[in-house]
Amino acid sequence: MEYIYAALLVHKAGGKIEEAKIKKVLEAAGVKVDESRVKALIASLEGVNIDQAIEKAAAVPVAVAAPVAAAAHPGGEAKKEEKKDTKKTDESAAAGLGALFG
Repeated sequence: MEYIYAALLVHKAGGKIEEAKIKKVLEAAGVKVDESRVKALIASLEGVNIDQAIEKAAAVPVAVAAPVAAAAHPGGEAKKEEKKDTKKTDESAAAGLGALFG
């Protein structure tokens, strides 16, 4: 996870995501750098529009909030079904992010 955070930090600072920069950020954070993980990260982010990916990921919790609000109304069985749907949505969103960052 810290490798992804390092990439996001470099991106937010306006830098190009490169091996040397990722290593520098990780070392500054006190992380023992694994060269193969850095290379895998760089390869997996090749051609990815990070701003668009962040925007897409940020939109998921807003869409999930609607079923949770509907569950507040009385009706025991409806609450159980909506909670299951919310869990599936959360899992699929997490799986999508995992695929994005390798």
